[in-house]
Amino acid sequence: MINELHYFYLLEIIAMSFYYSLNYTKIANKITSILQVFKVTNRPKADIALIGLAVMGQNLILNMDSKGFVVCAFNRTVAKVDEFLKNEAKGTKIIGATSLEDMVAKLKKPRKVMLLVKAGSAVDEFVRKLVPLLEKGDIIIDGGNSQYIDTQRWCKELASTGILFIGMGVSGGEDGARYGPSLMPGGHPAAWPHVKPIFQAICAKANNEPCCDWVGEDGAGHFVKMVHNGIEYGDMQLICEAYNLMKDVLGMEQGEMAQVFEEWNKGDLDSFLIEISRDILKYKDSDGKYLLPKIRDTAGQKGTGKWTGIAALEYGVPVTLIGEAVFARCLSALKDERVKASKVNQWNLNYGSIALMWRGGCIIRSAFLGNIKDAFTKNPQLTNLLLDPFFCDRISGSQQSLRQVVAQTALAQRDYFGAHTYELITKPGEFVHTNWTGHGGNVSASTYNN
Repeated sequence: MINELHYFYLLEIIAMSFYYSLNYTKIANKITSILQVFKVTNRPKADIALIGLAVMGQNLILNMDSKGFVVCAFNRTVAKVDEFLKNEAKGTKIIGATSLEDMVAKLKKPRKVMLLVKAGSAVDEFVRKLVPLLEKGDIIIDGGNSQYIDTQRWCKELASTGILFIGMGVSGGEDGARYGPSLMPGGHPAAWPHVKPIFQAICAKANNEPCCDWVGEDGAGHFVKMVHNGIEYGDMQLICEAYNLMKDVLGMEQGEMAQVFEEWNKGDLDSFLIEISRDILKYKDSDGKYLLPKIRDTAGQKGTGKWTGIAALEYGVPVTLIGEAVFARCLSALKDERVKASKVNQWNLNYGSIALMWRGGCIIRSAFLGNIKDAFTKNPQLTNLLLDPFFCDRISGSQQSLRQVVAQTALAQRDYFGAHTYELITKPGEFVHTNWTGHGGNVSASTYNN
């Protein structure tokens, strides 16, 4: 590409030719020096490109930049690239692209392009547009919530082109994307060495170990993310039911409930979902009143919980709690009917969480045995986690402490860690996002109602 600086140099060559009275040696030397400038200014700069500037995409780009990588940002609506560079990305090394061709030209080889767009047709559209622009050894990474069978399909379709495909689960929501997500890459194994330094630098760390490693070939990455999300569906349902019983049966004030979640987060139930539930319970609106009671209790979903249920049926693994959690979200959309026919279910939160992990592990084991590091490493003959001494002890200890649960905080949880928005009781049909942490930003994800 020739920019304004290059035109200036070309004009200088013409002027120099007259000045030196067509001294070809001096002109040739000048041309050589200018060509060096051309070479430097046209040299690809970006380590990776990311397409999709919704909340997750922006935060992942900022995360990569903070770890020293040069990222090229692109969005279908190009104006959003300029807006991002002028605001959130101001003062960083992040560069923008005006087209897919421009983006590819700015990438170092092997070119690495990450997609964070809506699963399904949007992913397919971008992959088809990218293929003619890339070459053998280049890498496409789908970091959205795509169905694992779509990843399998693209791995197979791209095999003849030599372009390497990765399907990667990204967990942790907007806050995780910015400061350290859990990443689950799978697909063509030849791609892993090229993306490993980037992804293991930006991911969360547990005991100084990166929360990112190669999951396996084919659709393994998105399969694990699917089951991971399915487990979250169940966990969120348990937490919501716990909230409802504390509120409506025990008559606890919201501050008291927040304190209970605070204590839970210090013990065996210590987890991200318990932590953010505590924060949601504490959060007050601009009028000084708690925000949670104002939220209309109808929740959407992206499909990963449903896909987990389908996979469970396909592989013959009973995952009833995840299925019920998906149905609860479907039922939440039927507001009038639900109000008339709602029932209170009683669950033990700790027991339910352990059962969820066991069931999730069983599905992954059934589908991708040998491709992932799972809980059966210590004892390959273990048929399920509930036969392991550790889990047996936990189950036994939980039997006497059954906690009764029911509630409606799933939607607030989704907005907290995924910016998926929610409706206020007073404004049904209007979807809003709250910056719960104070540093998550005001950009929200797309709204999903099916």
